[in-house]
Amino acid sequence: MSQRKPYIGGNWKMNLHHAEAAALAAALADRVRGDDVEVAICPAFPYLAAVSSVLCEKGSSIKVGAQDLHALPNGAFTGEVSLSMLQDVGCKTVIVGHSERRHIIGEPDTLINAKVLAALDAGMQVILCIGETIEQREAGKTDAINWGQMGYGLAGVTAEQMSNVVIAYEPVWAIGTGKTATPDDAQQAHAAVRAFLRFGLFNDAVADAVRIQYGGSMKPANAAELLAQPDIDGGLIGGASLKADDFIAIIDAAR
Repeated sequence: MSQRKPYIGGNWKMNLHHAEAAALAAALADRVRGDDVEVAICPAFPYLAAVSSVLCEKGSSIKVGAQDLHALPNGAFTGEVSLSMLQDVGCKTVIVGHSERRHIIGEPDTLINAKVLAALDAGMQVILCIGETIEQREAGKTDAINWGQMGYGLAGVTAEQMSNVVIAYEPVWAIGTGKTATPDDAQQAHAAVRAFLRFGLFNDAVADAVRIQYGGSMKPANAAELLAQPDIDGGLIGGASLKADDFIAIIDAAR
């Protein structure tokens, strides 16, 4: 059994308004107890401060995360949000390279790498997302795509900095579709990711310590079976993170 602490992250994406976000944060803070599972929630930018305030008032261990960041310091970058601004409202972690930003927004690997390096230099925890499309999967390229995205995304990251990095494997074809990789398929992809950390990028110590989340439509019904796999250390949860009962059920499964 792995000694890595499970990590369940909630990516709220472009959902929930102020009152809903605050209410969900409060409900989670009331029910998430103990430190056996690391938990983070990532609201939309406008509600980061409100959610952070709710969690702080309740003395919750739940981390607040941002769904994206700008790699450069404050300045003339209309519409962007800097790391210092995120830290100012209580953010401890950031999602980088989510497939929706890669494939819908069009973010290239080089930009994702710049964000990873900037966030780590600022002392933030990074959740680096990787994953293949259905076309890439059917062509047998799952591992090659994951390794390539990792190689770019982690370029210039030191072994010491990897203690602040979490990898989220999110098969693009399983995000928001209701489709989920089988536990065996997910484990195979996670094991290949860990092998690349071990033999391609870093060493045994890093590979054994880094947590790899599964991010493809994990929900209460399949969480326990997925989380029981030896190389699946948690989940980056989308739709199921918007309902307190569902999100708590997944956290409980991680225990």
